[in-house]
Amino acid sequence: MAMTAQEIEDLLREGFPKAKITITDLRGDGNHYAAEVVDESFRGQNRVQQQRAVYAALKGKMDGANGELHALALTTKVPE
Repeated sequence: MAMTAQEIEDLLREGFPKAKITITDLRGDGNHYAAEVVDESFRGQNRVQQQRAVYAALKGKMDGANGELHALALTTKVPE
């Protein structure tokens, strides 16, 4: 079963409680999302480290063919 935008945001909010998080359903099908996570904890990390932290916050929901989250275009940033 696919995840909702709110479920994705809730998981990310657990890992990044002070972040600015924006979730967009790219195709309106509930399967292809974009997420932008802006958080101070990313300061000093490279993009790969930032994205690994976000994927860890998703708690395996993207893992394998049976993952609940099928596609996520991810943007991570440090606040300006």
